[in-house]
Amino acid sequence: MINSVITGSGSFIPEKIIKNIDFLNYKFYDEQGIFIEKPVHEIIEKFQEITEIEERRYVDDKTFTSDIATAAAERAIADAGIDKEEIDYVIVANNYGDIDPVYRQVDNMPSVATRVKNKLGIKNNRCRPYDMLFGCPGWIEGLILAHHLFQSGTAKKALVIGADTLSRAVDPHDRTAMIFADGAGAVILEAKESDKAEGIISYDTICDSLDEMTYLVNDKSLKEDYEGSQINIKMRGRKVYEYALRKVPALIKRVIDNSEVEISEIKKVLLHQANAKMDHAMIERLFKLYNITEVPDDVAPMTVQKLGNSSVATVPTMYDLIAKKQLGNHEFNSGDNIVLGSVGAGMNINAIVYRIP
Repeated sequence: MINSVITGSGSFIPEKIIKNIDFLNYKFYDEQGIFIEKPVHEIIEKFQEITEIEERRYVDDKTFTSDIATAAAERAIADAGIDKEEIDYVIVANNYGDIDPVYRQVDNMPSVATRVKNKLGIKNNRCRPYDMLFGCPGWIEGLILAHHLFQSGTAKKALVIGADTLSRAVDPHDRTAMIFADGAGAVILEAKESDKAEGIISYDTICDSLDEMTYLVNDKSLKEDYEGSQINIKMRGRKVYEYALRKVPALIKRVIDNSEVEISEIKKVLLHQANAKMDHAMIERLFKLYNITEVPDDVAPMTVQKLGNSSVATVPTMYDLIAKKQLGNHEFNSGDNIVLGSVGAGMNINAIVYRIP
Protein backbone atom coordinates (compact mmCIF):
# COMPACT_ATOMS: atom_id res chain seq x y z
CA MET A 1 0.00 0.00 0.00
CA ILE A 2 1.00 3.64 -0.48
CA ASN A 3 1.26 5.54 2.79
CA SER A 4 1.62 9.30 3.24
CA VAL A 5 4.24 9.84 5.94
CA ILE A 6 6.05 12.82 7.41
CA THR A 7 9.79 12.35 6.95
CA GLY A 8 10.99 15.71 8.23
CA SER A 9 9.72 18.79 10.02
CA GLY A 10 10.82 22.32 10.78
CA SER A 11 9.45 25.49 12.33
CA PHE A 12 10.22 29.17 12.68
CA ILE A 13 9.32 30.93 15.92
CA PRO A 14 10.06 34.68 15.76
CA GLU A 15 12.42 36.03 18.41
CA LYS A 16 10.36 39.13 19.26
CA ILE A 17 8.32 38.39 22.40
CA ILE A 18 5.21 40.49 23.02
CA LYS A 19 3.94 40.17 26.59
CA ASN A 20 0.47 41.11 27.76
CA ILE A 21 1.81 44.20 29.53
CA ASP A 22 2.83 45.51 26.10
CA PHE A 23 -0.86 46.21 25.44
CA LEU A 24 -1.29 48.52 28.44
CA ASN A 25 -1.22 51.65 26.26
CA TYR A 26 -3.83 50.34 23.82
CA LYS A 27 -7.30 51.89 23.62
CA PHE A 28 -9.94 49.22 23.11
CA TYR A 29 -13.45 49.62 21.68
CA ASP A 30 -16.43 47.28 21.75
CA GLU A 31 -18.26 45.80 18.76
CA GLN A 32 -20.48 48.89 18.54
CA GLY A 33 -17.45 51.15 18.27
CA ILE A 34 -17.82 52.52 21.79
CA PHE A 35 -14.68 53.13 23.85
CA ILE A 36 -14.34 50.65 26.72
CA GLU A 37 -13.98 52.61 29.94
CA LYS A 38 -12.71 49.66 31.96
CA PRO A 39 -9.00 50.00 32.88
CA VAL A 40 -6.82 48.24 30.32
CA HIS A 41 -5.05 46.17 32.97
CA GLU A 42 -8.42 44.66 33.91
CA ILE A 43 -9.16 43.88 30.25
CA ILE A 44 -5.78 42.15 29.96
CA GLU A 45 -6.27 40.17 33.17
CA LYS A 46 -9.66 38.91 31.97
CA PHE A 47 -8.17 38.08 28.57
CA GLN A 48 -5.40 36.00 30.14
CA GLU A 49 -7.83 34.25 32.45
CA ILE A 50 -9.90 33.06 29.48
CA THR A 51 -7.21 32.38 26.89
CA GLU A 52 -4.23 31.57 29.16
CA ILE A 53 -2.11 33.55 26.68
CA GLU A 54 0.79 35.24 28.47
CA GLU A 55 2.86 36.22 25.44
CA ARG A 56 3.09 35.80 21.70
CA ARG A 57 5.74 36.16 18.96
CA TYR A 58 5.94 38.83 16.24
CA VAL A 59 8.25 39.07 13.24
CA ASP A 60 10.44 42.14 12.76
CA ASP A 61 9.62 44.80 10.16
CA LYS A 62 11.99 43.35 7.57
CA THR A 63 10.46 39.87 7.62
CA PHE A 64 7.52 38.58 5.61
CA THR A 65 5.30 35.50 5.64
CA SER A 66 7.22 34.01 2.70
CA ASP A 67 10.49 34.51 4.61
CA ILE A 68 9.42 32.57 7.69
CA ALA A 69 7.73 29.95 5.52
CA THR A 70 11.05 29.48 3.72
CA ALA A 71 12.97 29.23 6.98
CA ALA A 72 10.65 26.51 8.30
CA ALA A 73 10.83 24.74 4.92
CA GLU A 74 14.63 24.72 4.89
CA ARG A 75 14.64 23.06 8.30
CA ALA A 76 12.08 20.46 7.23
CA ILE A 77 14.03 19.64 4.06
CA ALA A 78 17.25 19.24 6.06
CA ASP A 79 15.46 17.10 8.65
CA ALA A 80 14.08 14.81 5.92
CA GLY A 81 17.47 14.61 4.23
CA ILE A 82 16.02 14.98 0.74
CA ASP A 83 17.10 16.87 -2.37
CA LYS A 84 14.81 19.91 -2.74
CA GLU A 85 14.67 19.27 -6.50
CA GLU A 86 12.73 16.06 -5.77
CA ILE A 87 9.78 18.00 -4.31
CA ASP A 88 6.67 17.69 -6.50
CA TYR A 89 4.49 20.23 -4.71
CA VAL A 90 5.06 23.22 -2.45
CA ILE A 91 1.80 23.81 -0.58
CA VAL A 92 1.68 26.87 1.65
CA ALA A 93 -1.29 27.45 3.93
CA ASN A 94 -1.67 31.13 4.79
CA ASN A 95 -4.38 33.75 5.09
CA TYR A 96 -2.93 37.04 3.89
CA GLY A 97 0.14 36.42 1.77
CA ASP A 98 2.97 38.86 2.44
CA ILE A 99 1.80 41.96 4.33
CA ASP A 100 3.58 45.30 4.12
CA PRO A 101 4.67 46.29 7.67
CA VAL A 102 3.83 49.99 7.20
CA TYR A 103 0.77 50.22 4.95
CA ARG A 104 -0.63 46.78 5.84
CA GLN A 105 -1.14 46.09 2.13
CA VAL A 106 -1.84 42.42 1.44
CA ASP A 107 0.32 40.99 -1.33
CA ASN A 108 -0.32 37.49 -2.67
CA MET A 109 0.73 37.76 -6.29
CA PRO A 110 2.74 35.77 -7.03
CA SER A 111 1.55 33.30 -4.44
CA VAL A 112 3.41 32.69 -1.21
CA ALA A 113 4.15 29.15 -2.41
CA THR A 114 5.75 30.53 -5.57
CA ARG A 115 7.85 32.92 -3.50
CA VAL A 116 8.94 30.09 -1.21
CA LYS A 117 9.92 27.95 -4.19
CA ASN A 118 11.95 30.92 -5.47
CA LYS A 119 13.64 31.57 -2.13
CA LEU A 120 14.49 27.89 -1.77
CA GLY A 121 16.13 28.07 -5.19
CA ILE A 122 14.18 25.10 -6.59
CA LYS A 123 14.90 24.87 -10.32
CA ASN A 124 12.58 21.94 -11.10
CA ASN A 125 9.71 23.38 -13.16
CA ARG A 126 7.66 20.27 -12.44
CA CYS A 127 7.50 21.37 -8.80
CA ARG A 128 4.10 23.04 -8.55
CA PRO A 129 3.42 25.77 -5.97
CA TYR A 130 -0.05 25.97 -4.40
CA ASP A 131 -1.41 28.39 -1.82
CA MET A 132 -3.98 26.84 0.51
CA LEU A 133 -6.47 29.52 1.63
CA PHE A 134 -8.55 27.62 4.14
CA GLY A 135 -8.46 29.56 7.40
CA CYS A 136 -6.64 28.10 10.38
CA PRO A 137 -7.20 24.48 9.17
CA GLY A 138 -5.18 25.25 6.02
CA TRP A 139 -2.03 23.30 6.91
CA ILE A 140 -3.97 20.15 7.74
CA GLU A 141 -5.95 20.55 4.52
CA GLY A 142 -2.59 20.84 2.73
CA LEU A 143 -1.63 17.43 4.10
CA ILE A 144 -4.96 16.01 2.92
CA LEU A 145 -4.45 17.48 -0.55
CA ALA A 146 -0.93 16.03 -0.76
CA HIS A 147 -2.25 12.65 0.40
CA HIS A 148 -4.78 12.66 -2.47
CA LEU A 149 -2.04 13.54 -4.93
CA PHE A 150 0.02 10.62 -3.68
CA GLN A 151 -2.92 8.24 -3.96
CA SER A 152 -3.52 9.35 -7.55
CA GLY A 153 0.09 8.55 -8.41
CA THR A 154 0.89 12.10 -9.55
CA ALA A 155 3.34 12.93 -6.75
CA LYS A 156 5.75 11.33 -4.28
CA LYS A 157 7.05 14.27 -2.22
CA ALA A 158 5.34 17.42 -0.97
CA LEU A 159 6.52 20.31 1.14
CA VAL A 160 3.53 21.42 3.24
CA ILE A 161 3.91 24.69 5.13
CA GLY A 162 1.71 26.77 7.41
CA ALA A 163 2.81 30.40 7.82
CA ASP A 164 1.18 33.68 8.83
CA THR A 165 2.12 37.13 10.12
CA LEU A 166 -1.17 37.95 11.81
CA SER A 167 0.39 40.74 13.88
CA ARG A 168 0.01 42.85 10.71
CA ALA A 169 -3.65 41.93 10.20
CA VAL A 170 -5.12 42.93 13.56
CA ASP A 171 -7.09 45.97 14.64
CA PRO A 172 -5.15 47.57 17.54
CA HIS A 173 -8.47 48.77 18.99
CA ASP A 174 -9.96 45.26 19.14
CA ARG A 175 -9.29 43.12 22.22
CA THR A 176 -8.89 40.05 19.99
CA ALA A 177 -5.65 41.62 18.71
CA MET A 178 -4.03 40.11 21.80
CA ILE A 179 -4.81 36.59 20.56
CA PHE A 180 -2.94 36.58 17.27
CA ALA A 181 0.72 35.88 16.57
CA ASP A 182 3.26 35.10 13.85
CA GLY A 183 5.01 31.84 13.02
CA ALA A 184 5.65 29.06 10.53
CA GLY A 185 5.78 25.28 10.55
CA ALA A 186 6.58 22.84 7.74
CA VAL A 187 6.86 19.15 6.96
CA ILE A 188 8.02 16.97 4.13
CA LEU A 189 5.28 14.47 3.33
CA GLU A 190 6.33 11.47 1.25
CA ALA A 191 4.57 8.57 -0.44
CA LYS A 192 6.05 5.37 0.97
CA GLU A 193 5.22 1.79 0.03
CA SER A 194 4.68 -0.53 2.99
CA ASP A 195 2.78 -3.65 3.94
CA LYS A 196 1.42 -1.92 7.05
CA ALA A 197 -0.70 1.19 7.51
CA GLU A 198 1.14 4.23 8.84
CA GLY A 199 1.20 7.96 8.30
CA ILE A 200 -2.22 9.35 7.35
CA ILE A 201 -4.73 6.68 8.39
CA SER A 202 -8.02 8.57 8.11
CA TYR A 203 -9.24 12.13 7.66
CA ASP A 204 -12.30 14.29 7.11
CA THR A 205 -13.18 17.91 6.39
CA ILE A 206 -16.42 19.88 6.69
CA CYS A 207 -17.37 23.46 5.84
CA ASP A 208 -20.35 25.45 7.11
CA SER A 209 -20.51 28.64 5.06
CA LEU A 210 -24.00 30.07 5.54
CA ASP A 211 -24.39 32.25 8.64
CA GLU A 212 -21.16 30.70 9.93
CA MET A 213 -19.16 32.49 7.25
CA THR A 214 -19.53 35.74 9.23
CA TYR A 215 -17.86 34.36 12.37
CA LEU A 216 -14.34 35.23 11.15
CA VAL A 217 -13.96 37.93 8.52
CA ASN A 218 -11.96 41.00 7.54
CA ASP A 219 -13.45 44.39 8.35
CA LYS A 220 -12.66 47.97 9.26
CA SER A 221 -11.43 49.02 12.71
CA LEU A 222 -13.75 49.27 15.71
CA LYS A 223 -12.46 52.82 16.10
CA GLU A 224 -14.33 54.94 13.59
CA ASP A 225 -11.48 57.34 12.75
CA TYR A 226 -8.71 54.72 12.69
CA GLU A 227 -6.35 55.58 9.84
CA GLY A 228 -4.66 52.19 9.58
CA SER A 229 -5.58 49.20 7.45
CA GLN A 230 -9.14 48.44 6.39
CA ILE A 231 -8.20 44.74 6.40
CA ASN A 232 -8.42 43.61 10.01
CA ILE A 233 -9.31 40.26 11.53
CA LYS A 234 -12.78 40.36 13.06
CA MET A 235 -13.75 37.39 15.19
CA ARG A 236 -17.14 36.84 16.78
CA GLY A 237 -15.62 35.00 19.69
CA ARG A 238 -18.78 33.62 21.27
CA LYS A 239 -20.04 32.29 17.92
CA VAL A 240 -16.70 30.65 17.15
CA TYR A 241 -16.58 29.09 20.61
CA GLU A 242 -20.09 27.67 20.38
CA TYR A 243 -19.55 26.40 16.84
CA ALA A 244 -16.23 24.73 17.71
CA LEU A 245 -17.65 22.93 20.72
CA ARG A 246 -20.64 21.75 18.74
CA LYS A 247 -18.82 20.54 15.63
CA VAL A 248 -15.12 19.82 16.27
CA PRO A 249 -15.38 16.93 18.79
CA ALA A 250 -17.98 15.17 16.63
CA LEU A 251 -15.80 15.40 13.52
CA ILE A 252 -12.71 14.17 15.35
CA LYS A 253 -14.70 11.24 16.73
CA ARG A 254 -15.83 10.32 13.24
CA VAL A 255 -12.24 10.39 11.98
CA ILE A 256 -11.05 8.25 14.91
CA ASP A 257 -13.89 5.76 14.41
CA ASN A 258 -13.17 5.53 10.67
CA SER A 259 -9.53 4.79 11.45
CA GLU A 260 -10.59 1.76 13.52
CA VAL A 261 -8.32 3.03 16.28
CA GLU A 262 -9.64 3.03 19.83
CA ILE A 263 -9.73 6.33 21.72
CA SER A 264 -7.45 4.72 24.30
CA GLU A 265 -4.87 4.25 21.53
CA ILE A 266 -4.74 7.97 20.71
CA LYS A 267 -1.53 9.24 22.32
CA LYS A 268 -1.75 12.92 21.36
CA VAL A 269 -4.38 15.33 20.09
CA LEU A 270 -2.71 18.31 18.42
CA LEU A 271 -5.44 20.93 18.14
CA HIS A 272 -5.26 24.37 16.63
CA GLN A 273 -5.22 26.82 19.53
CA ALA A 274 -7.13 30.11 19.51
CA ASN A 275 -7.57 30.13 23.25
CA ALA A 276 -6.96 27.56 25.94
CA LYS A 277 -10.48 27.60 27.37
CA MET A 278 -11.90 26.50 24.01
CA ASP A 279 -9.30 23.78 23.54
CA HIS A 280 -9.81 22.36 27.02
CA ALA A 281 -13.56 22.27 26.38
CA MET A 282 -13.20 20.58 22.98
CA ILE A 283 -10.91 17.88 24.38
CA GLU A 284 -13.25 17.22 27.31
CA ARG A 285 -16.23 17.00 24.99
CA LEU A 286 -14.38 14.62 22.64
CA PHE A 287 -13.65 12.19 25.45
CA LYS A 288 -17.21 12.51 26.78
CA LEU A 289 -18.42 11.26 23.41
CA TYR A 290 -16.64 8.04 24.38
CA ASN A 291 -18.13 8.17 27.90
CA ILE A 292 -14.74 9.07 29.35
CA THR A 293 -14.79 11.79 32.01
CA GLU A 294 -11.09 11.74 32.95
CA VAL A 295 -8.96 13.14 30.13
CA PRO A 296 -5.35 11.86 30.14
CA ASP A 297 -3.06 14.60 31.45
CA ASP A 298 -0.60 14.61 28.57
CA VAL A 299 -2.90 13.93 25.61
CA ALA A 300 -3.35 17.54 24.46
CA PRO A 301 -0.12 19.56 24.25
CA MET A 302 -0.48 23.35 24.47
CA THR A 303 1.60 26.16 23.02
CA VAL A 304 -0.92 29.02 23.03
CA GLN A 305 0.27 30.31 26.42
CA LYS A 306 3.67 31.33 25.04
CA LEU A 307 3.15 31.45 21.26
CA GLY A 308 -0.39 32.77 20.94
CA ASN A 309 -2.60 31.90 17.97
CA SER A 310 -0.38 31.67 14.88
CA SER A 311 -3.23 30.26 12.77
CA VAL A 312 -2.01 27.76 10.15
CA ALA A 313 1.38 27.57 11.86
CA THR A 314 0.10 26.35 15.23
CA VAL A 315 -0.30 22.62 14.55
CA PRO A 316 2.84 22.10 12.39
CA THR A 317 4.93 24.09 14.89
CA MET A 318 3.63 21.94 17.71
CA TYR A 319 4.32 18.79 15.70
CA ASP A 320 7.90 19.90 15.03
CA LEU A 321 8.57 20.82 18.66
CA ILE A 322 7.35 17.43 19.86
CA ALA A 323 9.24 15.57 17.12
CA LYS A 324 12.40 17.37 18.27
CA LYS A 325 11.53 16.78 21.96
CA GLN A 326 11.38 20.52 22.58
CA LEU A 327 7.89 20.76 24.11
CA GLY A 328 8.13 19.69 27.73
CA ASN A 329 7.94 15.93 28.21
CA HIS A 330 5.89 15.35 25.08
CA GLU A 331 7.33 12.96 22.50
CA PHE A 332 6.34 10.72 19.61
CA ASN A 333 7.16 7.03 19.46
CA SER A 334 6.92 4.64 16.55
CA GLY A 335 3.40 3.24 16.30
CA ASP A 336 1.78 6.12 18.19
CA ASN A 337 -1.59 7.23 16.87
CA ILE A 338 -2.08 10.98 17.03
CA VAL A 339 -4.83 13.36 15.95
CA LEU A 340 -4.24 16.62 14.07
CA GLY A 341 -7.29 18.88 14.15
CA SER A 342 -8.30 22.46 13.45
CA VAL A 343 -11.22 24.87 13.10
CA GLY A 344 -11.22 28.31 11.51
CA ALA A 345 -12.55 30.87 9.08
CA GLY A 346 -14.95 29.50 6.57
CA MET A 347 -16.09 27.93 8.88
CA ASN A 348 -13.85 24.98 8.13
CA ILE A 349 -13.03 21.99 10.33
CA ASN A 350 -10.72 19.10 9.56
CA ALA A 351 -8.88 16.31 11.31
CA ILE A 352 -6.42 13.52 10.58
CA VAL A 353 -5.52 10.35 12.47
CA TYR A 354 -1.82 9.95 11.86
CA ARG A 355 0.31 6.92 12.86
CA ILE A 356 3.96 7.66 13.62
CA PRO A 357 6.14 5.37 11.43
